[in-house]
Amino acid sequence: MSLAVFLASDSYDHDPETISATALLKPIRQTILSSRLPADITGPELSQQMANRMGTAIHDGIERAWKGNYQQAMADIGLPAGVIKRVRINPTKEELTDDIIPVYLEQRAYKQIRGYTISGKFDFVGDGRVEDFKTSSVFMATSHKNDKKHSQQGSLYRWLSPAIITQDEMAIQYIFTDWMAARAKTDPKYPPNRFQQRILPLMSLAETEHFVNGKLDLLEKFKDAEEAHLPLCDEEDLWRSEPVFKYYKNPEKTLRSTKNFDTMQEALIHKASIGVGIILEKPGQVMACKYCAAFPLCSQKDVLIAAGDLVL
Repeated sequence: MSLAVFLASDSYDHDPETISATALLKPIRQTILSSRLPADITGPELSQQMANRMGTAIHDGIERAWKGNYQQAMADIGLPAGVIKRVRINPTKEELTDDIIPVYLEQRAYKQIRGYTISGKFDFVGDGRVEDFKTSSVFMATSHKNDKKHSQQGSLYRWLSPAIITQDEMAIQYIFTDWMAARAKTDPKYPPNRFQQRILPLMSLAETEHFVNGKLDLLEKFKDAEEAHLPLCDEEDLWRSEPVFKYYKNPEKTLRSTKNFDTMQEALIHKASIGVGIILEKPGQVMACKYCAAFPLCSQKDVLIAAGDLVL
């Protein structure tokens, strides 16, 4: 029960009267079907909420550290006293001067467009640059599959809060959930630490508003469409992993591969060096459906399961 209460608790400040920035980033199929879920269909199993709750806990911990202990922490990591003195947490307009370094935490903003209210709450803005904290697997971070969506998210935050977010780039602060110290010592391509920063460019304000209008157009067009007529989620939306090329030294024994490769070229080179064997390609697996609220109503996931692309 102690852990179940933690998993069942949702402290996010949902606002049903607005369209959230994160909702605009989701596939149209997911957004519309999620709104049609019957009242008797509950949310995900508690066991599936661990990643979400861990992410929330880390966000809360970062916010508490900045609001309650940033001065001592900055001193402990060797920052000059003059710099620490200039930092202001969530400063008012009256406090904004050229002498201070403004830091904003978890600020929600609203904007009206076409009769809709768009809202969004960024994680962190330091000296005009928006940052987002992501708990993530090493694969999802280092594959850069979500770069486009992360950039769109940061751009939406700037569109909502242009007076606070003034820089043309954002930072994603990845915190890895499956990082292995032993692999970091032996694999030069593996992240050397359990956290990693990635800098991404932001869209202009005009480009961002064009993106918002495009999403609103789709929501209006398909809001009453039957499920079968909704746009399918594309490969990017589905979080499909990269294919694996499996080399089998003995073509008669394919229960377990002799060696796996990321590309066909690498597999062919290895096969040529051995002189025998076969290579079988295992298609990438779909991951996003496992975390989608629209799962019970979606027929696309049934097709993916039947094809072996989605393994539950």
